[in-house]
Amino acid sequence: MTTASALESAGAAGLVLWAVAMWAAVGVLAYANRGPVRPWGYRLSVAVIGLGIIGQLGHIQEHIAQVAYWVAHPNEKAWMTPLGTGLASGLGQVAPDTPSLGMEILHLTGNFIFLAGLVGVVLITRRALATKARKWGRMGVLMQGIHGIEHLVLTLSVALGASQAIGLSTWFGLLDPGPGLWTYRIWWHFVANVVGSVIFAVALYHLLRERRQVAAGYRPHVPGQRAADAAAADLRHPAASGG
Repeated sequence: MTTASALESAGAAGLVLWAVAMWAAVGVLAYANRGPVRPWGYRLSVAVIGLGIIGQLGHIQEHIAQVAYWVAHPNEKAWMTPLGTGLASGLGQVAPDTPSLGMEILHLTGNFIFLAGLVGVVLITRRALATKARKWGRMGVLMQGIHGIEHLVLTLSVALGASQAIGLSTWFGLLDPGPGLWTYRIWWHFVANVVGSVIFAVALYHLLRERRQVAAGYRPHVPGQRAADAAAADLRHPAASGG
């Protein structure tokens, strides 16, 4: 039976609220982008992306730590950091008699926080369709969306009473518990997270370079603004207008 301290339970609740808040913001932004330009959408998108970065930094260090432990102890069960273990214990309170469920929920939540950050890149570039940031952001959403579905399936299989998690990373439950299964699953998720993180990093790099173009799409349209801008350009460069 899984037990957790008050601090672990509070941390687990905070992590879930973090994910819920991010996806609520994603929903608001997706709806707002359907209408006229709303300048606050840019700032909210930046906040979603920033929280996604923080979340993935914490998430991937867990996978790096697992691989490092595996290198030293290749025949032992997958290891989790004290922070990860505490959060998993807190999340496991939803089903104390199913010890592995907390761990599955932890990684599911971490992946959905990461996915929300990538969706934030796609949303912030809604009015800058030709940018490289949008291209890489969409690539990341596709890749991480598949990874997120994998974690959803793993979590649901355990929640519904399977003897072990069922998914691509467990060879659909056909691998018996032991070093083979642990090794395969550890490296499967490590590689998936590294690839996703690299795509996210490239998207952020291009977003930084293209930030002016992206931000320009959030400036409210003012009637006659284009004519005023053209007139101002003529004053600065009279030769260009034939003056």
